[in-house]
Amino acid sequence: MKTKKLINAGADAVDEMLLGVLAAHPEHLCAVEGMPRAIIARNGPRKGKVGLVIGGGSGHEPTFLGYVGKGLADAAAIGNVFASPPPDPIIACAKAVDGGAGVLFIYGNYAGDVMNFDMAAEMLALDEIEVRTVRTSDDVASAPADQREKRRGVAGNVFIFKAAGAACDLLYSFEEAERAARHANARTYTMGVALSPCSLPQTLKPNFHISEEEMEIGMGIHGEPGVARGPLKTADAVTDELMDNLLREMNAERGDRFAVLVNSLGSTPMMELYIMMRRVKARLDAAGLIIHTSLVGNYCTSLEMAGASVTLMHLDDELQRLIDHPCDCAMFTR
Repeated sequence: MKTKKLINAGADAVDEMLLGVLAAHPEHLCAVEGMPRAIIARNGPRKGKVGLVIGGGSGHEPTFLGYVGKGLADAAAIGNVFASPPPDPIIACAKAVDGGAGVLFIYGNYAGDVMNFDMAAEMLALDEIEVRTVRTSDDVASAPADQREKRRGVAGNVFIFKAAGAACDLLYSFEEAERAARHANARTYTMGVALSPCSLPQTLKPNFHISEEEMEIGMGIHGEPGVARGPLKTADAVTDELMDNLLREMNAERGDRFAVLVNSLGSTPMMELYIMMRRVKARLDAAGLIIHTSLVGNYCTSLEMAGASVTLMHLDDELQRLIDHPCDCAMFTR
């Protein structure tokens, strides 16, 4: 059974999408000349500012290119659907945003991304551009808490990129910008649920099978297996299961502040996300925890997958200041 998509040819979908993004957001974005998969901010590098490069596979929009702009990321390297960008656009991004204070790479903890970003960093070192790397690992379903370094980066990327981008915009030193990014990652937790698969533009076939009566807790944003598959539950029961897992991960005390993201994986509508948000707030209220800021919508998607994720960033004074810092990007403004 084939799915329906508004595309021309599957092999052209990513490049045609990028042309559309540049046509829609010329005030925010441009591509490095001769390198269409290297998307950079129009406002350009600033002398003494750490350059922030993010990136990964397509299909998760507005992650990654939607978070390129003033006060957030300086550039994004774009790969094929669900595939890491190769080293060349990563290198082009880094060179374009190097302001002489070093370049920070932040991306999700996936084998292909690790290999290609590390290769790019080694090649940049030959040109005397210093790179430091932070790999996001907010997906609590992907490895036990004592193996945090093995976890995947998912929708928590939004808050981690936001905090790191603010640190760079505030002219933190290279060491301090890296520290702030690691601190943001360490205090960010995500868990999701999938209700239906997505399909790649090249195949037009579902990338996994799940029956109409089932859901899968903890499924990854590329269709990686979750931790439990079972009958579809009510919105409150699903949200409670996600929140139980998230709250167990942190040592939160009454009065602690949080940034909250209720994120659609692609086709879950706003109505359902707000039903979930209502339950997230009830759970946090019951625990005496305070929502400082909240986002609800499509922030880190998986093509047309049905499902949602909940992200909690456990704020402290520094993270709250970084999350509140203004930014102006093509698909995200504060």
